[in-house]
Amino acid sequence: MLKTLAKNLSAIGLLTSAILAGAAHAQDVEPADWSSVVEAAKGQEVYFNAWGGAPNINAYIAWVGERVEAEYGLKLVHVKLDDTANAVNRVVTEKAAGRNEGGSVDLIWINGENFASMKRQSLLIDQNWSEQLPNYQYADIAGKPTLTYDFTVPVDGQESPWGMAQLTFYYDSAWLETPPTSLEDLALWVEKNPGRFTYAAPPNFIGTTFLKQVLYGTIADQSLLRAPVVEADFDEVTAPLWAYLDRLKPNLWRSGEVYAADTTQLKNLLADGEIGIAMTFNPGEASSAINAQELPDTVRSFVLDYGSMGNSHFVTIPYNANAKEGAMVVANFLLSAEAQARKADENVWGDPSVLDINALPAEGKAMFDALQRGPATLAADEFGATLLEPDATWAVKLEEEWANRYVRSN
Repeated sequence: MLKTLAKNLSAIGLLTSAILAGAAHAQDVEPADWSSVVEAAKGQEVYFNAWGGAPNINAYIAWVGERVEAEYGLKLVHVKLDDTANAVNRVVTEKAAGRNEGGSVDLIWINGENFASMKRQSLLIDQNWSEQLPNYQYADIAGKPTLTYDFTVPVDGQESPWGMAQLTFYYDSAWLETPPTSLEDLALWVEKNPGRFTYAAPPNFIGTTFLKQVLYGTIADQSLLRAPVVEADFDEVTAPLWAYLDRLKPNLWRSGEVYAADTTQLKNLLADGEIGIAMTFNPGEASSAINAQELPDTVRSFVLDYGSMGNSHFVTIPYNANAKEGAMVVANFLLSAEAQARKADENVWGDPSVLDINALPAEGKAMFDALQRGPATLAADEFGATLLEPDATWAVKLEEEWANRYVRSN
């Protein structure tokens, strides 16, 4: 009997050791040992939580899935979101329930506000993983400083760069000869063309970006935006912003009682002739839409005269992801010249690359050299100053106050 008990205890000990080893492996992925990451990723299902509101972007992600399955033997599942916060909230809920392994979210297309929130709550892999990805060596860190700071929050290797963004307005030059390039001219244009302008309702990213763009143009001291919001000063500092939006509201599309849902609806409203000016965070979107015959070839782009909001967008991995290795393999593929060049192609997506093109091997550089800039895409020197993202606390406070003024008051 004692021998049997000892045998059973030994078996339990071995089983416990195996479970602990498996748990340690699940937590401690070593991207520096890339061959082991690739090997472990085989057969994994990676649940990629990403905005699903644009058919061309969905098609691109589907292509990524085909490529990583063929090359790495993993399955990419696109969990289509209408708000990134939904994925963040899922991770928060799992942590509260003690689900520290085997989480339902493996990879997130993240924005700065949600990255700051996840980092603050320790919801991300606690290691510098992105800078150890093989393709990270080609990221344009020197030329694109927003790759290392996201909404003023240090990236610290906890998210991997995927694309660049800059607020861009576009219009149909067939009937609007000269677009309004200052805030004052825009307000006058809206007054003279009632119902022909709107923006997306925050917290949709393009709506929040429009608030920040106007804030930059109306605030007395822009340096305040680089620090967290001071509650006591918020009302005074933002008063010119709300005064400007109040001025626009009576002459907005549907009298400001309804706002657009996202960039896709803004594009469709312009295509249908309901509005005369739309906006996007993707400088190549208008040309891409022309190529897809979603917009007329007379559409052109512009930015406001004091600069435009610009940032980078990233993918990140939650601390309890079930397929950490697979998520890293996907993130690395998204940084490849092949994937970045296809994404930059205006016939596919038109999203600017995060790579230093001149640092790429000849084959990768040739992929970018073959790309052509469409008629509605501004040249690099036409963008003017890049307005850096304010501290993440500004987005939260602006969204709350906007809702109080323009949603709950309706």
